[in-house]
Amino acid sequence: MAEELTQRASEEEDSSQCRDRAKHDPRSKRKQLGLSCMLNTEVGAVLAVIRRPLDPAGPFLPTQEDQYDSSIAHSLKSLRTLIFNPQQEWRVMDPSIYLSPFLDVVQSDEVPAAATGIALSSILKMLKLEMFDEKTLGAREAINSIVTATVNCRLERTDSGSEEAVMMRILQVLSSIMKHRASVFLSDQAVCTIVNTCFQVVQQSASRGDLLQRNARYTMHELIQIIFSRLPEIEGRDGDNNSESETDDVGGSLDSGYGVRCTVDIFHFLCSLLNVVEIVEAEGNTSHATDEDVQLFALVLINSAIDLSGDAIAKHPKLLRMIQDDLFHHLIHYGMSSSQLVLAMICSTILSIYHFLRRFIRLQLEAFFGFVLLRVAMFATSTQLQEVAIEGIINFCRQPSFIFEAYVNYDCNVTCRNVFEEMGKLLCKHAFPTSNPFTSLQVQAFEGLVIVIHNIADNINCEENSSTIARHAVEITEYRPFWVEKFEDEDENWVESARMRKAQKRKMMIAENHFNRDERKGIEYLKLSRLVSDPMDPKAFAFFFRYTPGLDKNMIGDYLGDPDEFHVQVLKEFTDTFECAGMILDTALRTYLETFRLPGEAQKIERILEAFSERFYDQQSAEVFVSKDAVFVLCYSLIMLNTDQHNPQVKKKMTEEEFIKNNRGINGGSDLPREYLSELFYSISNNAIKLYGQSGLSMEMSPSRWIELMNRSKNAHPYVECKFNSTLGRDMFATIAGPSVATLCACFEHADEDEFLHECVEGLFSIARIAQYGLEDTLDELLASFCKFTTFLNPYATAEETLFAFSHDLKPRMATLAVFTIANNFGSSIRGAWRNIIDCLLKLKRLKLLPQSVVETDASSTSSSDLAMDTRCESGVVNPNQDFRPGTQQNYGMMGRFSHFLSLETAEESLSLGLSEFEQNVKIIRQCRIGNIFTNSSSLPDEAILNLGRSLIFAAAGKGQKFSTPVEEEETVGFCWELIVAIALANVHRFSTFWASFHDNLLTVAQFPLFSPVPFAEKAMLSLLKVCLKLLAVPQQDSIAEELIFRSINLMWKLDKEILDTCCEVITKSVSRMLIEYPANLQTQLGWKSVLHLLSVTGRHPETYDQGVETLIMLLSDGTHVSRMTYAYCIDCAFGFVALKNSPLDKNLKILDLLSESVNLLIQWHRNGLSDPGSSYSASSFEENLKGLGSSNFSLNLFVKLGEALRKTSLARREEIRNHAILSLQRSFALAEDLEFTSTNCTNCFNLVIFAMVDDLHEKMLEYSRRENAEREMRSMEGTLKIAMELLTDVYLQFLKQISESPGFRTFWLGVLRRMDTCMKANLGPYGESEILKELVPDLLRKIITKMKESEILVQKEGDDLWEITYIQIQWISPLLKELFPEEDG
Repeated sequence: MAEELTQRASEEEDSSQCRDRAKHDPRSKRKQLGLSCMLNTEVGAVLAVIRRPLDPAGPFLPTQEDQYDSSIAHSLKSLRTLIFNPQQEWRVMDPSIYLSPFLDVVQSDEVPAAATGIALSSILKMLKLEMFDEKTLGAREAINSIVTATVNCRLERTDSGSEEAVMMRILQVLSSIMKHRASVFLSDQAVCTIVNTCFQVVQQSASRGDLLQRNARYTMHELIQIIFSRLPEIEGRDGDNNSESETDDVGGSLDSGYGVRCTVDIFHFLCSLLNVVEIVEAEGNTSHATDEDVQLFALVLINSAIDLSGDAIAKHPKLLRMIQDDLFHHLIHYGMSSSQLVLAMICSTILSIYHFLRRFIRLQLEAFFGFVLLRVAMFATSTQLQEVAIEGIINFCRQPSFIFEAYVNYDCNVTCRNVFEEMGKLLCKHAFPTSNPFTSLQVQAFEGLVIVIHNIADNINCEENSSTIARHAVEITEYRPFWVEKFEDEDENWVESARMRKAQKRKMMIAENHFNRDERKGIEYLKLSRLVSDPMDPKAFAFFFRYTPGLDKNMIGDYLGDPDEFHVQVLKEFTDTFECAGMILDTALRTYLETFRLPGEAQKIERILEAFSERFYDQQSAEVFVSKDAVFVLCYSLIMLNTDQHNPQVKKKMTEEEFIKNNRGINGGSDLPREYLSELFYSISNNAIKLYGQSGLSMEMSPSRWIELMNRSKNAHPYVECKFNSTLGRDMFATIAGPSVATLCACFEHADEDEFLHECVEGLFSIARIAQYGLEDTLDELLASFCKFTTFLNPYATAEETLFAFSHDLKPRMATLAVFTIANNFGSSIRGAWRNIIDCLLKLKRLKLLPQSVVETDASSTSSSDLAMDTRCESGVVNPNQDFRPGTQQNYGMMGRFSHFLSLETAEESLSLGLSEFEQNVKIIRQCRIGNIFTNSSSLPDEAILNLGRSLIFAAAGKGQKFSTPVEEEETVGFCWELIVAIALANVHRFSTFWASFHDNLLTVAQFPLFSPVPFAEKAMLSLLKVCLKLLAVPQQDSIAEELIFRSINLMWKLDKEILDTCCEVITKSVSRMLIEYPANLQTQLGWKSVLHLLSVTGRHPETYDQGVETLIMLLSDGTHVSRMTYAYCIDCAFGFVALKNSPLDKNLKILDLLSESVNLLIQWHRNGLSDPGSSYSASSFEENLKGLGSSNFSLNLFVKLGEALRKTSLARREEIRNHAILSLQRSFALAEDLEFTSTNCTNCFNLVIFAMVDDLHEKMLEYSRRENAEREMRSMEGTLKIAMELLTDVYLQFLKQISESPGFRTFWLGVLRRMDTCMKANLGPYGESEILKELVPDLLRKIITKMKESEILVQKEGDDLWEITYIQIQWISPLLKELFPEEDG
C-alpha cells in the first residue's frame, strides 16, 4: 500500500511538471487543440448514430428505449462540455474522464452495432494518439477498464455484417492495448483475457468472412509476439523472485503488471490447441480427428513465442518444464502421424527450441529424432512425408555445431542411440541412386549428405590444433563404469573421455552379438573388454541389459529370473534403473516389461515381479498401497487381465466388476480405491501390455515411455554444448565413411547433370580433407572408384575407344582432374590407391596425352611455350608452386579449377580457337599438374612414399600391365623409373627411410613368376645411377643411404649382366663423376667396391676404356681417397684393367707402377696405427677374410693382396706386362721392409705370392713347351721365370733374418731348394733343357748360401741337420756348388 501511495505522488508530481511546460510550448497547445477537435468529432459521431432511428423494415423492431439511452447520451454530452476548456491538458487528465462514455457505449447492449463500432474506433484513436501514457495519473485503471469493456462488448441485436465490423474493431483495439505504453499496468488476468477474446474471434470467424479470419489470426499472432518479446525484460526485472521456486515463478501481485504467470498460462493454452479435435461423421459413424488447421495455427504461434522469448525461457522453471514435457510430448506424438505441413512446422518448432534451449532438452531431442524424423524418413508410406523429414534433418545439419554436438551427446553415450550415425546412414540410403533420373528425395538426401561432409571438413580444417589429432584407436585398458556420464567441458581430457565412451559403446554392440548367440560367450566378452569389473559388478550387467537395444529380450528375461545369487543382484540393480515416480501401476509395469520378455517359468516370473513391486512401492507418490505385497498381487492380476482381454482363445472376457471383486482385500486386508482399479481395468482393456520378444526398439512413443523419459531427464546430464574437436570429428565421420563413399561414387556414376557432378567432386574433396587425419582407407576406397570413372582402367576397351570416351564425355574428364587434384593436395593420405592412380597415369602415357617428360615440364611451368598454350586455364588452377598443408583452406582453390573446368569452351568455341580434340585433352591433362605429385613428394609422409614407390616399381615390372608391343613396354618401364627418380631426388634428405622398402620391392618383383629383367633392369640401372650421383653430390650424415642405393645397383646388374655392356657409356660417365667429383662422399665398403667394380667393367669396351682407365690412374696417382677400406678394391679394379687383352701397354705399365708405389700408403697406415689418416671407417669385414694369413697387421694383409694381384699379372700373355709386374712386385717388397714383417708374415707372403708365382710361371713354361709352334711364347715365359727366380732370391735375402727365425724355416728352405731344382732341371721337351735357367740357378744358390753362411744361419750345429740336408740337395741340384761346403768334402 505504501508503494502504491508513493507511486501516485510521483505521478502527480510528473503531471504538474508537464502542465507547467505545456503552458509555454506553442506546439503543445496546437497538439492539445487537435486532440480536442478529434475527441469532439468522435463524441458527435457516437451521438449521431445513437439518435438515428432504426429502420422499420429491418430485422429488429424499434422500441422507445432503443431510440434513446438517456444515461449514455448524457455522459457524452457532459464530456463535450469539457473538451474545449482552455486550461485542459489531456496528457495529465485522468483518462477515465474521457474514456468512460465510450466504454459505456461498448458495453451497452441497447445501442446499435454501428454505435458500438464507432465507440471502439474512438477508443482505438485515443490509444494510437497516446492521449495518456504510463506516467499519466489513473493510467492503470484506464488501461484495464478498456480491456474489460472491450472483452465484454455486447452485440446481441445486430446483423452479421455489422457484427463482423465490430469484431474487426475489437481486434484492433486489443492489439493497440498491448502495444500501448501503459500496457505494463495490465494484470496477468487481463492479458490472458485479451488473448482468450482474440482466440474466440478466431473461432467465430471460421464460419464468417475470410477477411475477419485473417485479421483475427494476424492479431493473435501479434499479441503473442508482444507478450513473449517482453519475457526477457520480465526476467531481468523479476529474476530474483523467479529463481526461488516454481510457485514464485507464476506468482506475484496482480497490481504489479503482467509477468511470467500470463506467459505460462498462454503457452499452456497454445499447447492445448495441438489437441483440438473435430468430430467427423461418415456413414453413420462418428470419429474424432485432430483439427489440422488449428494445429498449424498453434504451431505458428508457439514458434513465434519461442523465437521471441529465446533463452529467457530457461529462467522460468514452469515455462521450461512445459516445453520439456507437454510441448515435446505433443510434437512427438503428432509428428509420428501428421500431414506434411504439420510435420514441417513441428520440425521448425523443434529447431527453434534447439537454438535457445538445447541444454535442457537432451533426451527429448533424442526422442524426436528417434521416434519422428528418422522413423518417418525411413518408413513413411508417402514420399512427400519422407521429403519433409529429410528436410528437417538437413535443417539441423546446417547448424554449425549440431552434428558434432549430436555425436558427443548421443553417439558417445551408451544409454542413447547413435543419432548422428543413424542420420548419416539414412541420408546415404535415400541418396543412393536406384533409378535414373534422380528423384527429388534422392537429390534432397544427397544434398544433406554433402552438407554433413562439408560441415565436418570445414571444421576439421579450421581448428587451430588440427595437426595434433590423435590417430590411434582408443583402447579400454581398465574398467570404467560405462553408464556414468562425465562431461567436463573445461577438462582437457574430455575428448579422450568421449572417445572412451564411444569405444565402450562399440564393444557393447559386439558383446550384444555374442550374447544373443551364446550367453556365456557374451559375458566372457564383457570381461575381456573390461566392460565389467573383476570381481563382477551386478550393476554393470544391469545397465548392459537395460541400455543395449539389440539384446534378445527372451534371454534377458531368463537371465533376470534365474535364482542364482548374482543373477538376483543383477535383477535388483536392473529394476533400480527404472523411475516409477508419478506413474500409475499399469504405466510403470508397461515400461518395465518393454525391456525384456517375461519367462515362462512361474518361479522366474515371481522373482521378477517381486523386484518390480518393491521398486514401485518405494517410489509411489500417493499412499495407495500399504505394502509391496499389495503391489505384487495386483501386478499378477494385471498380467492375468491382459491375457484375458487380449487372448483370442479366451471367449468369455472378464468384466470390470469381476476384476474389482478379484482384488478385494489385497491391500493389507483392505480394498484398493475402486476408481483406481477401474482406471487400471480400462487401461488394460483398451491398450494391451505388449510383450516384446527377440530384440529391437519399439517404434511408438507410448505414454508410459514418455513418463519414463521425463523421469530420466530429471537426473540426466544436460545437453553438452562444446567446440568442434578434430579428433572426434574424424571419429564421427568414420562411423558413416563406408556408406558415404559408396553413395558418393554411385551418385557420380549415375549423374548426368554437370552441377550434380560438380557437387560430387566437392564431396570428394571434403572427404579427402577429413581423411588426411587418419582415414586413409576411406580415401583409398573413394579414389579407387573415381579412377574407374576415368575410363582408363577398362581392360576391354581399345585405346581408340578410351580416347573417344574421354574426349566426348565430361564425367571421365572431371574424374581425371579430381583424382590428380587429390593426389597433388592430399597425397599424404593416400595409401593403396596409388596403384590405381599410377595405372591411370600409365594409360595417359600410352594415349600420348602426357608430355615427353612429365616431371621436367611441370617443374618448368614458367616456360614460354607452356604459358602460351595455357593462358586461359591458369586463372582457374591452383598455383603449382603452392603446396597443400593440412589445416588450411584449400577447397576454394581446388573448386576454382572445377568452376573453370565446367566453363570450358564448347566444341564450337574450341574450333573457333583452332584447338583440335587432342589439344583440348592435353589442355585438361595439363591442369592435373601430374609432375608436381612427384617433384613435391617431399611433403608426403613416409607411408605414402612407400606406397607410391611400390606402385611404380610393381608397374615397371609389369604387374597389372598389358603391353601390345616391346616398344610400348620399354617406354612404360622407362616412364615409371623416371618417376621413381623424381621421388628419390625430391626426398634425398630422407632417402634411407624409404629406399630400404623400395629395395625390398625390387627383390619381390625379381621373384615374380613371369618377371623379365629386360628392359626393367636396364632402365633401373640408368635411373639408379642418377639417384646415386645426387646422393653423392652432398655429404651424408650417415652411410645408410649409400649402402641402400648400391645394393639396388648391384641387384640390377646381377639380374641381367648384359646391361653392363649395353649401358657401359652411362656407367662409365657416372662412375667417373663419382670418383672424380665426389670421392670424399663415398663412405662405405659396398660403395667403393661397387664403383670400382663398375669402373673395371668399363674397360671391356673400346669406347669407354680411355675414360675408365684415366679415372683409375687419377685415383691411384692422387692417393688421397685410397684408404685401408678401399685399397683392396682398387687393386682388384687395377688388375681388371691390366688383365684386359689388347689394352694400351703404356696404361698398363703406368697402373703397375702406381700399384707398386702404393706400398708407401701401406707403410704410412702401418706407422699411424690401425686407421689411416682421414678415415674413421672400420675394415673389420676385410680383416676377417684375411685371418688365414695369421697376421694381426692389416697393412701386411693388404700388401699380400697387392702381391697376389701382381702375381696374377705375371701370367699375362704379353711379356712386357709380365716382366713389369714382377719388377713392380720387387719394388713393392723393397719398399715394404718398413712394414715390420715377422717370420710368419714372411713365410706366408712367400707361400701366397712368390712361391705361387714361380710355380705358375714354371707350369706355364712347360705348357708352352708341349705346344706346337710355341717356342717364342715358351722362350718369353722362360725369360719371365728367370726374373721371378731373381726376385725370389732378392726377397729371400732381404728378409732372411725374419725367415730364419720362423719355426718352419727348415721346411721353407727346402721349398726354396725344391723350386731351384725344378727350374734347374726344367724339361722343355723337344727344345731340351733351359740353358738360361741352368746358368742362373747355380749363381742364385751360390748367392743365397754364401749369405746364409755369413749370417751363420747355415752352419754345422749339433742336433741341427740343416747343413746336411742342404748339402745333399745342392749335390742333387748343382754338384759344382759343393765347393761351398768344404767341410763335407774334407
